[in-house]
Amino acid sequence: MWRLSWVVAGLGSLAIALLIVARNPSTPESMPPTMSPVSSQRQPNLPLQYKTYSLAHSTVHTLLIPAQSSFAVVPALSESVDTLDNFAQQHGAIAVLNGGFFDPTNQKSTSYVVVQGKLVAEPKQNERLVNNPDLSPYLNQIFNRTELRRYQCGSAFRYDIAPHNAPLPANCQLIDALGGGPRLLLELTAQPEGFVDTVNGEVIRDPLGSNQPNARTAIALTQRGDVVWVMVAQKSETPADSGMTFTELIAFLKTLGIEQAMNLDGGSSSSFYYQGKTWYGKVDPEGYPVQRPVKSVFLVLPN
Repeated sequence: MWRLSWVVAGLGSLAIALLIVARNPSTPESMPPTMSPVSSQRQPNLPLQYKTYSLAHSTVHTLLIPAQSSFAVVPALSESVDTLDNFAQQHGAIAVLNGGFFDPTNQKSTSYVVVQGKLVAEPKQNERLVNNPDLSPYLNQIFNRTELRRYQCGSAFRYDIAPHNAPLPANCQLIDALGGGPRLLLELTAQPEGFVDTVNGEVIRDPLGSNQPNARTAIALTQRGDVVWVMVAQKSETPADSGMTFTELIAFLKTLGIEQAMNLDGGSSSSFYYQGKTWYGKVDPEGYPVQRPVKSVFLVLPN
């Protein structure tokens, strides 16, 4: 049984209905495929939906941003690295989620970031990445990893998860994008994206420890176009054995009615800010949360 704790921004009958659901610790149902993700009809009173799930080996924080609400999910990049709290203050964000991968030594992004149509981070410009002989066989895959995109299609905005080199939909303009990877749903693409490599069935490369439990961060889309943030936090009492594998994360996402999803930087980078409070995913051997500044993030802003 899942134990749900809801914090929902909203008033009236919708808030009451959500609170009733929160008192029933059942497995979350799939979200109904009703609204078109490209609809231009906004409903500004649709609230953000924050929930926590207390599981046996992790605590999961989620935030659902309705497709037709008055909120936008956009990326942001720091010149060096920064905390989620500072990102929130600088951009006036309601919520912040850690984003793409970066090199902690030179503090340069290893993921693509596009903000308001401008490419602000490009992995090909990271010399420690492109000059690493161990990574040279995988560079073409690294440069085509999965990203969350925000398009403007006429007067409407929509989100999508696609490889970096994928063409844009007809009559759509790319506004924002932030890379991560691998794709988790519809299918796991860890090997095509260069995260996992095997020789004669033996894994020789798996830098994300995909089969080991760890703190994880993911971003996802429902069929109707809602954006869902997910941050998996380890348990302080059992840090070495808590968190989720990719298989467990994918299974959890399916219970939320997710249609598409991609992994983001996890482990010590996993962090989640909402309404003035930050939660961290990684726990040290003594049970204390690890607070690591990050390079890029997703923000929730009033649209």
